[in-house]
Amino acid sequence: MWICMVYNETDTSVDIRLCQDFSLILSVSSLIYLLVCFPLGLCYNVLLVVVNLSNKVSMTMPDVYFVNMAIAGLVLNVVAPVELLSSTFTYWYAWEYNNEVYITLLILFNISSLVIMYSTTLLSLDYYIERALPRTYMSSVYNTKHVCGFIWGGAVLTSFSSLLFYVCNHISTKMVECSKMQNKEAADAIMMFIGYVVPAVAVLYAFVLILRIRKESTPLDQDSARLDPSIHRLLLASVCVQFVLWTPYYMTLLVHTVAGAPGHHSNPQYLNTYYFLGCVSKLLAFSSSFAMPLMYRQMNKNFSNKLQRLLRRLHCGGQSCPHERSTVQQVVT
Repeated sequence: MWICMVYNETDTSVDIRLCQDFSLILSVSSLIYLLVCFPLGLCYNVLLVVVNLSNKVSMTMPDVYFVNMAIAGLVLNVVAPVELLSSTFTYWYAWEYNNEVYITLLILFNISSLVIMYSTTLLSLDYYIERALPRTYMSSVYNTKHVCGFIWGGAVLTSFSSLLFYVCNHISTKMVECSKMQNKEAADAIMMFIGYVVPAVAVLYAFVLILRIRKESTPLDQDSARLDPSIHRLLLASVCVQFVLWTPYYMTLLVHTVAGAPGHHSNPQYLNTYYFLGCVSKLLAFSSSFAMPLMYRQMNKNFSNKLQRLLRRLHCGGQSCPHERSTVQQVVT
């Protein structure tokens, strides 16, 4: 765990007890996550990706975005055990990693967070387009797949500041130039603005448009029924859950950007609380990797049918089952 910050003898017992309480809470929470949430998230994310990719013909625009978020969730599933089993999170740590591993984990974490937040944001905007202009193909599955590719590319480019920090750790010369790039406050400010403020404003704008179009009756309303009505509830739930789980992490970035590095403060209680809340916020962010696929599994009515089709196809040896071929012949005739 982090080193308990104590500066005078009068505060020693209180601060050490507070630090020990924080450490115990964080250790137990990390253990519960690794034993319960991690395997659930891993299984459901893999299931979400495999089921939808095996039924590409029946995929809709929301399915593409949720597959994108599930892939980002799998990246978080890779990062989570490495961090939660380190000395930063638990008493019973399995390893301690160096700065290079830390920066690599930070880059993967930032990329996943950006992909999740922007997939949620663009899902909201595309849902409005689908409701407002149902006869167009601006929010088609084909276009959405390309948009998701741009999301990953943009997330990698946005994490470039962390990549520069990673490269600078391997450079022995020109350390003056590298030290200028190792400005964590600036990197956190960029992540706060691009990863949270922009998606929050865009989601709010999309919801205002969606509420407006739901109040107004248009001649195209009958065509908007091609969207599953459960998608609206799934959209609302996913946006709320994502922002609830990710807001604490971005608030810690805001505090770090405004107040500076925690080492600038001499109050040991502030330092211990700061590190504890930072770890808790990251644990909540990791929780999005299992909350989202579970919600998709429960609220998407078509998922069960797709899963049953996949299981029947596996039972038939990867070929079309007899009842599926008869269904196709009936549709053709």
